[in-house]
Amino acid sequence: MQLFYNPDIDETTESFSFDKEESRHIIKVLRKKDSDILHVTNGNGLLFETEITLASDNKCIVDVLSIQKSPEPKFCLHLAVAPTKMNDRFEWFLEKATEIGIQEITPVFCDRSERKAINADRFEKIILSAMKQSNETFLPKLNPAISFKEFIKQKNTGLQFIAHCEETDKKSLKESLKPNENVTLLIGPEGDFSEKEIALAIENNYKPVTLGNTRLRTETAAVVACHSVVFFNESSN
Repeated sequence: MQLFYNPDIDETTESFSFDKEESRHIIKVLRKKDSDILHVTNGNGLLFETEITLASDNKCIVDVLSIQKSPEPKFCLHLAVAPTKMNDRFEWFLEKATEIGIQEITPVFCDRSERKAINADRFEKIILSAMKQSNETFLPKLNPAISFKEFIKQKNTGLQFIAHCEETDKKSLKESLKPNENVTLLIGPEGDFSEKEIALAIENNYKPVTLGNTRLRTETAAVVACHSVVFFNESSN
């Protein structure tokens, strides 16, 4: 199934048109024509089966034939991850985490971060492309990038963890999880969190965890954490 995206449609929508760029892609590149069927999501769990009624590369119009609603996730996984020095590594994480089933992502700038700016528009496009590629109907939320201290001040529901490499008492992430509980997990930069950041997180009820016996790159740690949480919950249900 090839999936398209339109954030402005909902259960009351009977007919709608794609913008010029998407219309050109559908008609010129994919060579779709009148009466062809397209599957579209709004990124909020709805899957629309639609039929092309006007195959124009300027304004492709479709009628809604049916709507399916995907089950709401039983938990929310929120990863706060320090942007990597090389952009392509963070982009790889965004793609894979979306495929696995993350709900929320916040880039956080830490004391040892080598990158202090991100291209949010590009990140959004990568997440959207990964959602469509994996036929998911929920679009992960990408929050604005903020500092570690700002993030710690925010209130998050459910379980809160910080994964770091310091030799301190830590439980494995798997041992610390509970079925269908929201999870917020902090992943640090290439140089790890500073001691002050770790202490601040613990003061704010973040539990230190380990992701395994090997030292992982930032983007690898984030993907491992994402898969661990999703797999644990799937196995528990």
